[in-house]
Amino acid sequence: MSVSLTTTTPSHPSRRRVLRLVAAAAGLPIAALGVRMLSPNLQEYKWQGEAMGALADMSIWHQDRHQAQRMIAHIEAEISRYQNLFSLFEEDSQISTLNRTGSLSKADPDFIELMQESLKLGALTNGAFDISVQPLWKLYEAQFWSEQGQLHTLDQRAHDLAHSLVDYRKIEMDGRRISFATPGMAITLNGIAQGFVTDRVSDLLRLEGFETALIDLGEMRALGHHPNGRAWRLGVKDPAHPGQISRTLEVADMALAVSGGYGTLFEPSGRHHHIFDPASGLSAQRLMDAAVLAKRATHADGLATALCVTGQAGVERLLAAYPEASAYITLQDGSRHHITQQGSIAIT
Repeated sequence: MSVSLTTTTPSHPSRRRVLRLVAAAAGLPIAALGVRMLSPNLQEYKWQGEAMGALADMSIWHQDRHQAQRMIAHIEAEISRYQNLFSLFEEDSQISTLNRTGSLSKADPDFIELMQESLKLGALTNGAFDISVQPLWKLYEAQFWSEQGQLHTLDQRAHDLAHSLVDYRKIEMDGRRISFATPGMAITLNGIAQGFVTDRVSDLLRLEGFETALIDLGEMRALGHHPNGRAWRLGVKDPAHPGQISRTLEVADMALAVSGGYGTLFEPSGRHHHIFDPASGLSAQRLMDAAVLAKRATHADGLATALCVTGQAGVERLLAAYPEASAYITLQDGSRHHITQQGSIAIT
């Protein structure tokens, strides 16, 4: 038996929710996986709503209906709190306040933690992951969606903007104060915040004794195994044919994040999309997509974004910093590779 709880649907699209991941129905025999089925007394409780501007859903299993429903209500309140911190769509969120004023004097501890994680990833990737690319988004948005400016000058304007306003090293943090060294700078946490919120929800569930859950808040995290004892099977959309599934991954106690430029296109050719190369100001073109498996959704989320910028050459070095992480990438020629700590394998 399952119980569904549906709340609001998004009033706006999310540019970060690049791919919709689906739980595949088919599974391997339980005996083949060497794990036991969970208690038949468990019931499934489903929630659907909005998180960080994206459609979100969650399935949790528990013996006690009232405890499960209380947990879902608590999670809804937490998601709302995180949106008040990280959402660019909310004018009074902490990130919107920081972008508007150039400083934030009393940042929430969770905001500080995510900023620190973002700057750490910026340094690790030599700036391939850079949360200060928000001015580029505004430039492209004005060019293509508000029809401001001349298209033939866009590349030069983007290049100039990247060199004047995009640099994570110019974000200053001192205690609870965050500020920008250069006027006009702005940040976006859309390349990592959904993973962060997914981890916080997962940790909350674990703390309260929930051992089986599938959480999709823009990035996915699986707690434990599927209730029938197998691993969760998650389908990843084909970047060349978004209506199809290109691969199915078996996941247990791991997070999965996927990034690809085609998720938010500014125009049909695919040349201009939402994943920016901070060095050039242009849309990154080295990969069609990157899917990252990691223990923490925060890491998977940030790495997937970064890999789209670094391309294949940067994958092994970045994965080395995150034990147990692995990546599935699709090159622009359509070839696919599975990259782990041990090396790269071409997928046919």
